[in-house]
Amino acid sequence: MRLLLVEDDQPLGESLSANLRLSGHVVDWFDTGAKAHAACAVGTFDAIVLDLNLPDCDGLTLLRRWRSQGMKTPVLILSARDELADRIEGLDIGADDYLTKPFELQELEARLRVLVRRMQAGMISNTIEVGPLQLDLGARRATLNGDPLGLTAKEFAALQALAIKAGQLIHKNQLIAKLTDLDQDMSSNALDILIHRLRKKLEGSAIELRTMRGFGYVLESRE
Repeated sequence: MRLLLVEDDQPLGESLSANLRLSGHVVDWFDTGAKAHAACAVGTFDAIVLDLNLPDCDGLTLLRRWRSQGMKTPVLILSARDELADRIEGLDIGADDYLTKPFELQELEARLRVLVRRMQAGMISNTIEVGPLQLDLGARRATLNGDPLGLTAKEFAALQALAIKAGQLIHKNQLIAKLTDLDQDMSSNALDILIHRLRKKLEGSAIELRTMRGFGYVLESRE
């Protein structure tokens, strides 16, 4: 999952972004509303975690601006404002969820998974199934014919993006955007190597990972 974290508290931002990355997520962390807004102009995110007390603007103002511009990315407000009126206002403006501080990392991740599921047609659980391939998004574990697949965090992220769109073409640039933050870069060749490693791990099964040369990749089951 590629996340945008908007949090001005430096210790919390550093800790939260580090822990989310350890969980296998790609995280872009910014400490002002202006930087976050600029990031949304050049990057695509699966979800946004938004603090409200930002140094240059109120997070609600930023959220209102995003929604007025038609941005549909799920937004989870993460704030110390715990009054009922604050929660209602945030949800009415366009937030998809509201979590108050202090919080548990596991709950935050679970809520983010729910938001992303809502955005994906047909997803009603944390498990993605493509024929004999199963991905458990909560445990970040993949199995093939019931046997565990030994995947790196990057391999799991790539396979997740492909499995969610099983049977559909995923363009190379779209897949690279899912796997890298704004400070990273992944070449087309590096992605090809990653796909080659995945294809080797799927070899001999009913799962096919096809390369559409010049375009991207398709994951599908032959069952």
